[in-house]
Amino acid sequence: MIAEIPFWQRKKLNEMSQAEWESLCDGCGQCCLHKLEDEDTGEVFNTELTCRFMNTDSCRCTVYPQRLQKVPGCTVLTPETVADYPWLPATCAYRTLAEGRPLPDWHPLRSGDPDSVHRAGVSVRGKVISEDQVPEEDWQEHIIHWVL
Repeated sequence: MIAEIPFWQRKKLNEMSQAEWESLCDGCGQCCLHKLEDEDTGEVFNTELTCRFMNTDSCRCTVYPQRLQKVPGCTVLTPETVADYPWLPATCAYRTLAEGRPLPDWHPLRSGDPDSVHRAGVSVRGKVISEDQVPEEDWQEHIIHWVL
């Protein structure tokens, strides 16, 4: 018997159901890092600071259904907007699939284990602090130079 081809290999991003789309998130937390843009060059830098609503252990949003009301600037990815966010990490499943690359072995959809992203060292677990702990005028001092 031939195994069914997984949805992420047989569907385009815009053909996925909402549940399929949401399941693509590997839980790395990188998109929830605060970013600072150099006004002169337009270059975007990640900080080690996360949104106050991120659980820094699970790397998941604690208010996901209400995130847009609680964080008006929260990024909303759709099949049409993935390319609008060049700062998405190369490991992001949305970016990966949009660019025609396969999901890596550590991705929870492939491994069957939501912690595989953390074991692979791709998540921000143990590397970040909440924005609540640093005054906004000091965020520039928290630009990160580590690469996941």
